[in-house]
Amino acid sequence: QVQLVESGGGLVQAGGSLRLSCAASGSIFGIGTMGWYRQAPGKQRELVAAVTRGGSTDYADSVKGRFTISRDNAKNTVTLQMNSLKPEDTAVYRCNAYRFNSAYWGQGTQVTVSS
Repeated sequence: QVQLVESGGGLVQAGGSLRLSCAASGSIFGIGTMGWYRQAPGKQRELVAAVTRGGSTDYADSVKGRFTISRDNAKNTVTLQMNSLKPEDTAVYRCNAYRFNSAYWGQGTQVTVSS
């Protein structure tokens, strides 16, 4: 079992920045890819960014150049630095982790970007 807890969401004006953090606990050994997803009301969940155990990253086209995902395997954390935020970034952001054939999700943290 893996538990994921996110923090760092909030309200910010367009052009501002937020840093989301996700702390993993429980059965940490064996965790592979971790990532951040977001879902706005009435829309499907989408991948924002992901990072493998070895540090390889992938980003949604809409956030490339603005968001940075990083991982600290020793601390069991993954971070999403969000810069130049836009109103369309408003969503509930959830941390995700894969361990063998199981997927785990955090409870979500709200990000609201005002124009």
